[in-house]
Amino acid sequence: MKIQEHFMRAAMHLMGLFSLATVGLTLSTAMAADVRYPIAIDVWSPPFNAEHRHAVQQYTPPDRASRPWRICASIPHLKDDYWLGVNFGLVDEAKRLGVVLNLYEAGGYENLATQQSQIAECMAKNNAEALIIGAISADGLNSVVADYSDKGLPVIDLINGINSDKIAARVAADFYDMGLAAGKYLMALQPGTSKAAKVAWFPGPAGAAWVAAGDKGFRAALNGTALSIVDGGFGDTGLAAQTRLIEAMLDSHPDIDFIAGTAVSAEAAVQVLQKRNLEQRITVIAYYFGPGIYRGIKRGSILAAPSDSQVVLARISIDQAVRALEKQKLIQHLSVTVKMVDLKSLPEFDLNSSIAPVGFRPIFSFAP
Repeated sequence: MKIQEHFMRAAMHLMGLFSLATVGLTLSTAMAADVRYPIAIDVWSPPFNAEHRHAVQQYTPPDRASRPWRICASIPHLKDDYWLGVNFGLVDEAKRLGVVLNLYEAGGYENLATQQSQIAECMAKNNAEALIIGAISADGLNSVVADYSDKGLPVIDLINGINSDKIAARVAADFYDMGLAAGKYLMALQPGTSKAAKVAWFPGPAGAAWVAAGDKGFRAALNGTALSIVDGGFGDTGLAAQTRLIEAMLDSHPDIDFIAGTAVSAEAAVQVLQKRNLEQRITVIAYYFGPGIYRGIKRGSILAAPSDSQVVLARISIDQAVRALEKQKLIQHLSVTVKMVDLKSLPEFDLNSSIAPVGFRPIFSFAP
């Protein structure tokens, strides 16, 4: 590890420990009591099927764990508030259940090797008994999953998708459904019309399973309609990367009518459109939800987005790890039902399902 990276990691862990001390009251009182259990989940039958077959069930989490199991979690980054919500959900559920959690973030979707090495470090350093992975790559972590699974350590696939038959369980909405929901929402804006319109599309980083699924769902929704997709290109979900893609799109295709893509794409689009005085002509929609999207919907700068309830998914991934470790009955593949959020539905939407508390800062370790 480079010296600069060593000090950055040390600083981030110190910030996490400081955050644990300063937001402890928030963690113990604000959100855990606000989770509305039981909650509706989609249970996939058979697990991991490619036909999106699932049925609704009610979900209640387990009680406190029988002992303080040691769990490692690895996520792609903390560059946007989506994964900050995941960070909160993981830590708060570990606190509720009384288990040890150590979390690493790889710094971006281009850092597969970093995620691989961080997982190895976390598992060895903490003598971890289970692993939760929000994967950078659909296939790039298969050997990692197999290694720990073969040792009897359960691996939970969280949100992004891993193409391995060695995972103990998957906790994730299919981003096909997320892309499909966003595309259908756009279609419904012009019912019964054949007027052509162009949609600039920014699906996210290449190689990630959730991006491939979201891209497929979005295209399926718009197939055969008057809405045509103009490809904006793949890119990391950092604000700078998405801003560059959107700027290039507007330079080459000034006649687009909609911008659709990741939450970061939508947030970047709002800023770029305002600078170019195009916010009244071009409509923005995202295909997943977070605090920036919430603010945009409230202000009218972003039209809508589906939510996969990422905070709840993070909580359930901890539950699943504990259930696997305690040899309890395990749902192999589940998601929280996708909900479309716009200005009309916002008052009834449970923000606690998708957004970390105000003032929450990243936390990288917790021990009861």
